Amino acid sequence: MSALVSQDAVVPVPAAPTFTEAVKVWAKIGLLSFGGPAGQIALMHKELVEERRWIGEQRFLHALNYCMLLPGPEAQQLAIYIGWLLHRTIGGLVAGILFVAPGALVMLVLSSLYVLYGDTPLVEALFFGVKAAVLAIVVEAVIRIGRRALKNRVMVSIAVSAFIAIYALNVPFPLIVLLAGLTGWLGDRIAPALFSGSAHGKGDSADIKGAVDLMFERGELGHLNPTKWHAPRTVAIWLPIWLGPVLLIWWLTGTASVWTEIGRFFSLMAVVTFGGAYAVLAYVAQAAVQSFGWLAPGEMVDGLGLAETTPGPLILVLQFVGFIAAFRHSGSLDPLLAGSLGALLTLWVTFTPCFFWIFLGAPYIEALRGNKALSAALGAITAAVVGVIMNLALWFALHVIFREVHAMGLGMNVPVFSSIDWRAALLSCATMIAILKLKIGMLPTLAGSALAGVLLLAVSG
Repeated sequence: MSALVSQDAVVPVPAAPTFTEAVKVWAKIGLLSFGGPAGQIALMHKELVEERRWIGEQRFLHALNYCMLLPGPEAQQLAIYIGWLLHRTIGGLVAGILFVAPGALVMLVLSSLYVLYGDTPLVEALFFGVKAAVLAIVVEAVIRIGRRALKNRVMVSIAVSAFIAIYALNVPFPLIVLLAGLTGWLGDRIAPALFSGSAHGKGDSADIKGAVDLMFERGELGHLNPTKWHAPRTVAIWLPIWLGPVLLIWWLTGTASVWTEIGRFFSLMAVVTFGGAYAVLAYVAQAAVQSFGWLAPGEMVDGLGLAETTPGPLILVLQFVGFIAAFRHSGSLDPLLAGSLGALLTLWVTFTPCFFWIFLGAPYIEALRGNKALSAALGAITAAVVGVIMNLALWFALHVIFREVHAMGLGMNVPVFSSIDWRAALLSCATMIAILKLKIGMLPTLAGSALAGVLLLAVSG
C-alpha cells in the first residue's frame, strides 16, 4: 500500500467518470459479481479504488461500514452508495439495478427450467450433487463469519443462545436480531471492552484518494449535505414506491392470496435481513416450507444451489422461492406467467428497500462514523447471525443426508438415523474437504459435485 501512496503523489487522480463510463463499469460488475458478498466487494474495490481511482480507500471503507449496519445485501447497497456519490440519485439507481439485473434474469430462466424439467432423472441427479456442495458452502460460511464475529466468550454465548432460540425454541428471526442488537447496545454501556466494534478508522490503511474525494474537498458534491427536508421527502417518495404495489395487490386479491403473502412476507424480510443471505435463509426456509407450504425441504436447497451459480447477491434465492410459490398457486393464470410475476414481486419488495436505506441515510453517515453504541449493537447482531447460520447448516444437513426427519417439541427437528443416505453423506464429506481443506473455489466445487452426483447415482442405481 505504501507504493500506492507514493504513486499517488506522482500519478494524477483521474477526473470523475461520465455517466456513460459509469454505466459500462456497473454493467461489468453486475455480470462478474460471483462469489458472494466478499467476492463482490473485492471486485468493486479492484475496479473503483485500485484501477480507476474513482473513490478513495477511506471513503470506500466508510461506505462499506455504513452498508454493514443496514438490512439487505451489503454489496448491492455499496454499489448504490458509490453510484449515488458519483451521479446522485440516477447514479445510485443505475448502479443498484445493474448489480442485480443479470443475476435476476439468469435466476428466472433457471427457475423456469427447474419447474419444467426438474423431475427428470438427469436433473435430479445433478441437484443431488449440488445439494451436497451447498451444505459445504453453508458450513464454510459459519466458520468464516464465526472467526470474524466471535471475538470472546460473550460473543460465543450470544451465538449459542441464538442457535438454541431458533432451533429448539422456534423464536422468530426478527426477534433474535432485535434482542441481539439490544444486548450489544446495553453491553457497550456496561462492559464496553467486551462489546467494542471494529470499524475501520482513518489509520487502518493508506489514504488513497480518488476523484470523488477531490470533488468533495472542492465542494462540488452538494448532494452529500442533507437539508432539513431530505428525510421527509425521501420517506414520502420511497415508501409508496416500495409498499404501494403490495397494498394494491392486497386490495385487488385479498389477504389470503399468494401474491399478498409474497409481498407481505418478503417486505418483512427486507427489514430484518441483517447479516446477509445465509442468516435470513434459515427463517425463510422454515416459513416457506413449514408455514406457507410453498416448497419442499429439498427444494429450498435446490434454490440456494441455483443462486450460488448466478452473478449478483445470494439473496436472489428469494426470487426462486417467490417463483415456485406463485407457480404452484397460479389460479387462472398460466403457471409460468404466474411464477414470473411472483419472482418480479419478490425482487421488487426485496431490493427496493435497499435504495430507500441508502438514499435516506447516506447523507448522514458521518454522524454514524465512530458511534461505539451502534458498532457494539452490530457486533452482537453478527454474533447472533453465526448461531442462526449454524441452524441453517444443521437444517440443510438433516434434509440432505437423511431421508426422514421428525419434528419434536417446539419444532426441533431430529433425524431418523436408519434413513441415512450413504451417497449423500459421502458426497457431503468430499465437498467439505474440497472447500475447507483444499480451498477449491465455489463454482468448481458446485460443478464437480453435480457431476459426481450423476456418476454416483448411476453406479448405485
